Amino acid sequence: MQSIVLHDLLVARGHEVVAVMVGKSAHRELPAFYADKIKCRVTTFDSPNFLPAQKDNKVPLLKSVIYNTKRSPEFLRSIRALYAEIQITQPDVVVNFYDFIAGIMFELKRPKVKFVCIAHQYLFLHPHFSFSDLRFHPELPSLLLFTKLTCLRADKILALSFGTHPDYDAGDITVVPPLLRSEITDIEPRNGDFILGYMLNSSFREQVMEWHKNNMQYKLEFFWDDKDADEVTRVDDTLTLHKINDEKFAAYMASCMAYTATSGFESVCEALYLQKPVLMIPAHIEQRCNAVDAERAGAGISAATFDLTKLINYMPYYQPNISFNLWVKSADLFFTHHLTVF
Repeated sequence: MQSIVLHDLLVARGHEVVAVMVGKSAHRELPAFYADKIKCRVTTFDSPNFLPAQKDNKVPLLKSVIYNTKRSPEFLRSIRALYAEIQITQPDVVVNFYDFIAGIMFELKRPKVKFVCIAHQYLFLHPHFSFSDLRFHPELPSLLLFTKLTCLRADKILALSFGTHPDYDAGDITVVPPLLRSEITDIEPRNGDFILGYMLNSSFREQVMEWHKNNMQYKLEFFWDDKDADEVTRVDDTLTLHKINDEKFAAYMASCMAYTATSGFESVCEALYLQKPVLMIPAHIEQRCNAVDAERAGAGISAATFDLTKLINYMPYYQPNISFNLWVKSADLFFTHHLTVF
């Protein structure tokens, strides 16, 4: 979604987006709406990704490393494909949303083009970022190394953030607002009677079903990525599952009373903007860092499982972060400047 928002922002300012390349994996599909929204040629390439989370909600990091190492020949082809696309289209600027292949390609091939990297994860390289108790986590060095590899030879590194931080000039890191879609920023939020959720894999679904079985008085509207499911699966009177749909999700986000999912940066930002308390269930170290940052911004709380009772108990104490909305509305100015002035 961030790339769609940036595409629309640049086009509105008179710039041309000549092509979009999206890293894919065997475990995630590119949503059908993406090509319709982006309005230019979209191609995919193989890129490293985590394996799906296990029953304990944790992503198997070591297995993911081994799996991706075995796929090295595919990734070498991706590097060549990415470089070839740059040679064909001859862009002024290449924008990378935290893809490993792009960082390695710029290090190996060194194309003569400006390279800008955008992601929330770059905030983790900022010296003012506090990891709290996670600073001693054994997987943190791996996350920081991976993050650095995605932005090798970058001319600019733009760290998406829940709020302002002093710029880290020595490391070429500039803190910028999140890129939120107009379906979120233009909608009027209201407080509905249901909890909205997004569950990414089967282990999450089992937890949600178990909690729901014991708390059927609470209405749940959950989105999931089961490609074989119907558009709407009505489990019972108070639990409905929806196939992923970006516009429908935005409407439900605006009208829910609270939101729960793994702590992906973008959807937490959407909930924070629409003043919806969030329960975050991190699946790996990156999402744990996201959760630390989100809690600091007042977005909500985190937990080890989809125990929605914690979210319900937290809701009366939730305080909206009004300054966040002003920060988001300044995104146009930030990105127009940093992608056109070098």
